[in-house]
Amino acid sequence: METIGRDLQEMQRIPLLPEHVAAIVAAGTRRHYPAGTMLVRPGDPADCFTYVESGEIEVVDPFGDERLVPSTIGPGQYMAEIAFLDGGSWTLPMRTAQDTTVVEVPRRAMLALMAAVPEMSDIIITVLAARRRKHLESSHATLAVLGAENDPAIAAIAAFAGRNRIPCSMHALGSEEAGAIAASCAVPDGQPAVVFGRDNAITDPTIAKVAQLLGLSRDLLDDEAFDVVVIGGGPSGVAAGVYAGAEGLSALVVEDLTIGGQAGTSSRIENYMGFPTGISGADLVWRGEVQAMKFGTRFALPHRVAQLDRLDDGQFCATFANGRRVRGRAVIVATGVQYRRLPIDRLEEFEGTGVYYAATETEARRVAGREVAVIGGGNSAGQAAMFLSRTAAHVHLLVRGASLANSMSHYLADRLEQDPAITIHYQTAVCALAGDAQLAQVTIAQGQDGERQLDVSGLFVMVGAAPNTGWLADLLQLDAGGFVLTGDAVGSPSRYGTSQAGIYAVGDVRAGSVKRVASAVGEGSVVISDVWHHLQAPAEPRHAGSLPAG
Repeated sequence: METIGRDLQEMQRIPLLPEHVAAIVAAGTRRHYPAGTMLVRPGDPADCFTYVESGEIEVVDPFGDERLVPSTIGPGQYMAEIAFLDGGSWTLPMRTAQDTTVVEVPRRAMLALMAAVPEMSDIIITVLAARRRKHLESSHATLAVLGAENDPAIAAIAAFAGRNRIPCSMHALGSEEAGAIAASCAVPDGQPAVVFGRDNAITDPTIAKVAQLLGLSRDLLDDEAFDVVVIGGGPSGVAAGVYAGAEGLSALVVEDLTIGGQAGTSSRIENYMGFPTGISGADLVWRGEVQAMKFGTRFALPHRVAQLDRLDDGQFCATFANGRRVRGRAVIVATGVQYRRLPIDRLEEFEGTGVYYAATETEARRVAGREVAVIGGGNSAGQAAMFLSRTAAHVHLLVRGASLANSMSHYLADRLEQDPAITIHYQTAVCALAGDAQLAQVTIAQGQDGERQLDVSGLFVMVGAAPNTGWLADLLQLDAGGFVLTGDAVGSPSRYGTSQAGIYAVGDVRAGSVKRVASAVGEGSVVISDVWHHLQAPAEPRHAGSLPAG
């Protein structure tokens, strides 16, 4: 299966060309650091590109002082992380292993240089992606989550980090590893915490605080203006961000949880053109995010747009739940859909401690070696069942219909039926859940056979997708299912135009869209042409209006 970056050892054999190095030297400042100088720590802003002329830079254990990995950064190489592209934070501490001379280029100057020299940009971005992949695949996570796995808040933080491609380790309170990490940063033993290196610890962790710590929650100026504000960070929203940036538009992509949307929960997509061995939804969208950042598009999360105002000059003001506001000359709604919360007693109680709405590496680790059940008959449910069957003791796929023929791709249905690690239960519904602090059993009703119990430790709900449009009902015309009406249905000249000029809808949230990742990416890319033409048209004064928070 395709991964998020090529092999780092291979990329280290592709050096920057002499003319690239000359351009970096001309744009930067030469500095000398004695051996043992700590250059960056986790949480420091990734605001500088560092090219090594002589000496050696090593990666340091984030919870100690020794060298973390045997490989180092030497002459001809450079010190940078993928977060450098959009001004995020460093995730690894770096130190000079000997007297070292470097050339430092401020972030904005380096991004301008990379934009002007695409060959150099390609080499650097590929190396940075490979470094992040290597970090993800290693056991050297800089972000440590200390807490019980059956604590929904702690589990949600670990899942948030994992889905945002941040290397993360989870340690149970009372374990030797948790005690050592807590001692390294003076956190009371037995206290739930999130630790980012030795110098950053949060003892009352929330996703918002962790996002700020990691540099994912961008500091936006109040009323900061963009050409286009994209609401939603799934495939369609990220694709819109890529093409907006490529067309020279200033764009902001706002996401309320993790970049990737519902597609980010798909463990393996095999029918997306160009990836014959398959790719996870998270990796696919992550590649798009990096591509968008290359073109200057900015991302902000976790931010929920609570109110959208149309101003007198025809522009729009989006107000986040925290009160921060941004302005856009155009808005793209790409909020997608979410799985419905099924009317099953105790379902909410077990969310995060046995009931999940995604099947990624994070969830798979939590149910490894145990039996699980997946609810759903679509591709997402099928992909989840296949993925979980690698590590779970057995997977039960619970399908309401009598077959998979009308709801799932043929190739995937065939694989499920032939896999001995998967049992498909047709005409089945879940009617009860049981367990103490952790889910232990589900009761299913199957056709005329009555009820029976399955002893499972995980229930993955992937059925009943509903659009995220409740907050739009007073501003845009929606169909009976809550999907946004566009094009001819509202008299818009754009296929993606809504009932309000300047607001567009793409992807799964749009009425009549094909619910496939490829279609969502296509809509997100094509809509930018309509946005560009809208921005070129003379502004027409309008009466101010507002959309109350949903």
